[in-house]
Amino acid sequence: MHGPTPLLPTIVLVHGAFTDASSWAGVIRLLHAAGLTVRAPANPLRGLAQDAAYIRSVVCHLNVPVVLVGHGYGGAVITHAATDADNIVALCYVAAFALDAGECVGDITNRFAPMPVTDATVTVVLPGRSPADLDSELYIRKERFPQVYAADLPPSVTDVLSVTQRPIAWSALSGRSGPPAWASKPSWYAIATADRMLNPTAQRFMAQRMAATEYLLDGSHAVVLSQPGAVAAMIREAAEQGTGRGDGDGPRRAL
Repeated sequence: MHGPTPLLPTIVLVHGAFTDASSWAGVIRLLHAAGLTVRAPANPLRGLAQDAAYIRSVVCHLNVPVVLVGHGYGGAVITHAATDADNIVALCYVAAFALDAGECVGDITNRFAPMPVTDATVTVVLPGRSPADLDSELYIRKERFPQVYAADLPPSVTDVLSVTQRPIAWSALSGRSGPPAWASKPSWYAIATADRMLNPTAQRFMAQRMAATEYLLDGSHAVVLSQPGAVAAMIREAAEQGTGRGDGDGPRRAL
């Protein structure tokens, strides 16, 4: 006799820099339609250790199996957050930083050819509670935002995204990651082949380093908005295999 069908895990979506949790709206609608429970907390974007601690607290309080998904800088956050969270059954990266132990975001961006975002950002001083706390935060210049972040989205969308972007603290880019959760958890990676923020070659390097199941998406860094169907399909696959309902490791997919 067969036992009860295992429940599908809750999906926790972690956004990256220069955007917020609303960037997952299209993906969330599709996951809800598939019967999945979803959470999309606000990523503070203040520093890798504290961002990861916050996401870890969200995951641990759920007290159910979780597939943890990160976009862009959110990938660095989930890698660091998932290490001590026993209820995470799979990790998904979408054009994201999948850091190794001791690495920071800057190590990856400096290792590969510069992208257009390099000269498209502006730094603003972020006052601290004391002179010692002084930090800066980064924005993408409004006039450059469509080109470097979301070249495959219409102006009606990028015009809004460019003026609602959430900046990231400069110190978040230099925060060092701990032991990578992907070393012990099954992982998936959607490579955005037309990304102008995070070099697609860097994405492929990180995906192959962690032996992730790869999805190749012909999209910009904003692929969570431009191709929500492909992103949701990858997440559903991870959710099914994370509970033993899938059919094993899938091949590299081009969508």
